[in-house]
Amino acid sequence: MIGLAIAIIVFNFIAFKTNKRLTANQILHIWMFTIAFQHMFDVFIDLKYHAYWYFTENADWRGVLTHTVLLPPANMIFLNWYPFKMSIIHKGCYFIFWMVAILLYEMITLLPEPWGYFHYGWWNLWYSAIIDPVLLLIALGYYKWVVKLENRLFPLIVDEVLVFLLL
Repeated sequence: MIGLAIAIIVFNFIAFKTNKRLTANQILHIWMFTIAFQHMFDVFIDLKYHAYWYFTENADWRGVLTHTVLLPPANMIFLNWYPFKMSIIHKGCYFIFWMVAILLYEMITLLPEPWGYFHYGWWNLWYSAIIDPVLLLIALGYYKWVVKLENRLFPLIVDEVLVFLLL
C-alpha cells in the first residue's frame, strides 16, 4: 500500500504541475474515460479470467484507488507531453519511452507488499508489452476526438455569448 500511495502522490503532482496543454474539460474527459475503460477491461481480465489483480483476487476497495486516482493522471501526463506536432519518428520514440516506463513501473508494482500491490495470475509482462501500446493509442484517439468536438462546439458558444451581449 505504501508503493501505491507514493505513486498516487507522485503521478498526480506531476500531472497537475506540468500540465500546459490540457483544459479542465479535457482533464475531466480523460479522467472519466480512463476510469470507465480500465474498469471495463479489468472486469474481464481481472475478475472473470483472473489474469492479474490488485491486492487480492476478488473485488477490493483498495483496488479502486488504482482505477480512480492512479491511472488517470498517468494518461494526463502521457497526453500532455505527447509530441503532436513532431515527426512520426519522434512520436515513435515517445511511445517507446512510455512503453519502457510502463513496463518498469509494472515490475515495481509486482514487488511484495507494502511496496507492491499488483499480482499476476496467468498474465505476464509480455502481455502488457503487447496490450499497453493499444491502450495508449485508444487514450490518444479519445483525446483527439474530445479536442475535435471542443473545436466544433467553441464557435457556437462564442456566437451565443456575442448574441447575449448584444441584446
